[in-house]
Amino acid sequence: MSRSDGLLEALRELRRHLDRDLFPLAAGDAPAGRAAQRELAGQLDDYLIPRLTALDAPLLAVVGGSTGAGKSTLVNSVVGTDVTEPGVLRPTTLAPTLVTNPADEAWFTAQHVLPGLPRVTGARGQPGTLRVVTAPSLPAGLALLDAPDIDSVVAANRELAAQLLAAADLWLFTTTAARYADEVPWGFLRAARERSTALAVVLSRVPPEAMGVVRKDLARLLEENGLGGTRLFEVPELTLPEENGRLPRSAVRDVTDWLTGIAADSQARARVVRQTLSGALESLAVRVPALADAVDHQHAAARELRSLTADAYTAGLAAFDEGMLDGSLLRGEVLARWQDFIGTGDLMRSLESRVGRFRDRMVALFTGRPAPENDLRVALESGVEALIRASADGAAERALDAWTARPTGRALLEEAGVVAAGRLGRASSDLPTRAETAVRGWQGYVLDLVREEGADRRSVARFTSYGVNGAGLLLMLAVFASTGGLTGIEVGIAGGTSVLSQKLLEAVFGDQAVRTLTVKARADLRARVAILLDEEADRFTGLLDAVEPPREVGTALREVAVAVRERRRELPSTGGGPELGGRPDAVRGDEPGEVTGSGPGGTPGDGLRGVSGGGPDGGSRGVAGGGSDGAREGEEW
Repeated sequence: MSRSDGLLEALRELRRHLDRDLFPLAAGDAPAGRAAQRELAGQLDDYLIPRLTALDAPLLAVVGGSTGAGKSTLVNSVVGTDVTEPGVLRPTTLAPTLVTNPADEAWFTAQHVLPGLPRVTGARGQPGTLRVVTAPSLPAGLALLDAPDIDSVVAANRELAAQLLAAADLWLFTTTAARYADEVPWGFLRAARERSTALAVVLSRVPPEAMGVVRKDLARLLEENGLGGTRLFEVPELTLPEENGRLPRSAVRDVTDWLTGIAADSQARARVVRQTLSGALESLAVRVPALADAVDHQHAAARELRSLTADAYTAGLAAFDEGMLDGSLLRGEVLARWQDFIGTGDLMRSLESRVGRFRDRMVALFTGRPAPENDLRVALESGVEALIRASADGAAERALDAWTARPTGRALLEEAGVVAAGRLGRASSDLPTRAETAVRGWQGYVLDLVREEGADRRSVARFTSYGVNGAGLLLMLAVFASTGGLTGIEVGIAGGTSVLSQKLLEAVFGDQAVRTLTVKARADLRARVAILLDEEADRFTGLLDAVEPPREVGTALREVAVAVRERRRELPSTGGGPELGGRPDAVRGDEPGEVTGSGPGGTPGDGLRGVSGGGPDGGSRGVAGGGSDGAREGEEW
């Protein structure tokens, strides 16, 4: 097992957590969170995991920069042959071109690096592909990748350029004497600083009279941006005989010699890889917890919507509670059927003084001849179902209003569509069926209560044997117009229905038994309605369930960030550089292959520093100036 296997597995675990959309809700700066997630996943796929899998794989130097900086011309000139397609039309680089020595071709065509880009080997690549070409003149161990413009007018090109730069072992960043102070390039350069990416800057198209002056000012800006000591090359502005012409060898000799030296020196390559790899790993200690914090905002927004939904349906249940106790159910059809049930409405008005005699009549009624109890049961059932639907409609309307008032909820509703959102504003279409089932289940429960209560009472044995349905109806009526006997007989509602039902029950079972039965019956009905309303609320929360990231993602991201930090020490030492985590001293020399840099343990902002190999002022050696050095006339570069 390799010493770095634990670190590699930690990175793969991190990548698995990024497989789903962690920012589905319009909460906080969700677009920035999505961009950070894509960037992190891309760097894991394109660089960290492949590079850690094969630390000794060929070095990938990405040539990036602004529009018109001469990236393709530089690549062609360094390689010594036309491998990319420079031109005057923008964007020029429609598909990135990777140039490698034939000995390294298998590594890059096997999609170890940038696995999401299909490979093509033809003369011209298509957008969305990676064109791989071989050049024997390029030394083995090093590949050059010509990236699209970082400020391209095509958004896809800008995104691809950022992706390619994040996949680089070494950034060879090109800019011009006219545009080196533009903000867009400095955003990328600061990213290199923050991640301790190995970096060299090529200042191109420098007029002869500005040689050294522009370089000095660019060096000042690099210092101010925490990139002091970055290897800086100067390439003069030359007249080329044709649009696609290459620069003379002398104009790019410093860049070529430096890259060749790194390619030829395994220790130099290892130091470059280690610096960039270590910096990228160190950046995870900040980027991953920040991503976890952003995910937590998603969960907080989801909790708010869930809370608003719960409040709306809690209010719906409260409305049902009020409807159970205000006597409204005992009016209208229920009252009419009750009067039919007892035989006369006039008798109810005199019931208070003749309870005993009426009780005997009721016993005879229940046990001797049939009564219209079924109509009363159906009327009561319909009334309860209507109350449930009204409570559910009110809750749905409140929940929809609450969601619409929040950007997060409004976005989810818009995504669901106008028709679906409209349906959410009222009870679901199958609620009447489910409510009917629930009410009938409750009625069966009430009959069981009556049956169980009367089973041990010999004095009412005949009543409970033949009048369970009638007694059950009385108990149901008491549920909707009584406090369960806790405050005595209430004021009569709807012509004395409440008084009658409770007095009859008390005459049969006793005061305390009626109180207990009423409380149990009411609690059971309330529990069944609560289940129905919870199911209705699920229509809203189901929208969240379908998109919300797993609750444990934030914690898992933080834990894997800790694991990566702890396992970074597993990264093998290059032998010529400092151990991971320490701040190295600068390593300087006079050979083109030597590089210096702070490494990941240094202060943010130290980049890869190459040893100056030019003239006394640190500029390019052998600047082409006339016909004897191969300068071309015609097109300017």
